[in-house]
Amino acid sequence: MSRVLRLAAAGVVGATIGLGTLVVLGATGGPDDVTSSASAGVRLVKVGSFSEPVYVTAPQGDRQRLYVVERGGRIKMQRFGGKPTTFLDIRSQVTSGGSEQGLLSMAFAPDYATSKRFYVYFTDKAGDERIVEYGAASDRRADAGSARVVMVMQDQESNHNGGLLLFGPDGLLYVGTGDGGGGGDQHGAHGNAQNLSSPLGKILRIDPRASGGDPYTVPASNPFASRAGARPEVYAYGLRNPWRFSFDRSTGDLTIGDVGQDAYEEVDFVRRGHGRGANFGWRVFEGRTRYTSGESAPGARAPKLVLRHADGNCSITGGYVVRDRSVKALYGRYVFADFCGGRVLQTTLKVSGTRAPRRTGLRVNAPSSFGQDARGRVYVTSLEGPVYRFAAK
Repeated sequence: MSRVLRLAAAGVVGATIGLGTLVVLGATGGPDDVTSSASAGVRLVKVGSFSEPVYVTAPQGDRQRLYVVERGGRIKMQRFGGKPTTFLDIRSQVTSGGSEQGLLSMAFAPDYATSKRFYVYFTDKAGDERIVEYGAASDRRADAGSARVVMVMQDQESNHNGGLLLFGPDGLLYVGTGDGGGGGDQHGAHGNAQNLSSPLGKILRIDPRASGGDPYTVPASNPFASRAGARPEVYAYGLRNPWRFSFDRSTGDLTIGDVGQDAYEEVDFVRRGHGRGANFGWRVFEGRTRYTSGESAPGARAPKLVLRHADGNCSITGGYVVRDRSVKALYGRYVFADFCGGRVLQTTLKVSGTRAPRRTGLRVNAPSSFGQDARGRVYVTSLEGPVYRFAAK
């Protein structure tokens, strides 16, 4: 069953979803209640309202603008204090609505200031996932005629599309892909997520620039670049739907919010570089609980946090470690949410002994994504339209 960006049958988003008591599972699998104390000194500032926003970002060094991705196929540019204008409109190319399809993210190349290259990830009219490179005519408008296809991944269902493009601290492009959809990673004898010959259920790592007639290149340092039968693009695997992941802008550590199946949502965390070749366990494990019998997940890493569906959750929205020093109450804390519950939570991530989340006292209806601007300020988007920035009270 679809678990991310699930809309009402009539296409209307906005009804407040009832909340249960949020519980996480500790390292032993037992429940640890989320502490009820809120983080003092933090608030959400509305920066604008958009049509089904699913991501926000900005080019490195651009402290004047924010770019908002709308699921239907548009990217809006907003100068701080100004009104949004359309930067790119590819609605005619995008399949959106119903489940988890649409224009799902964008990423500016690290050298965007000179190259003007940026990348988008969307579900095309055939229902496949497509990564396309564009050039910008200006900071206000993309060059729609500059499109160059980088990668197309054949989809198997309409859900579990992954969707995040993110340049890592090494300057390479990381791509989150879902497991192909349906329920229980049903495609293939052992599913896609544990199958290294499939690009699905993975985080991929590529240099997206065209080279020697190839649309992209694979770094020789990728963990499976030389393994026969494996997709060389694979960086990490064993994921169900890594809808949103992030790199700590101070440490380079990787955190993944992986959307669960029937019972659990999870947060995975590794130190910088330690995600290389990591197996996060799906579909052998859902959270820390075995999901299938008779299958193995070599070297599977247990998640740092597990949230139960039985306690009002349905789809984790992974976030960021806050490095905005003006928001002292959350500095160094990982903020995230659940699409159904709507409460924004925070925790301190550690290799061992990650604390149970604490409530921030903030709530967003249908939180679809988190994002950062070039200053390191953190945002949260609501599928209902608003985009908010975390700020000090």
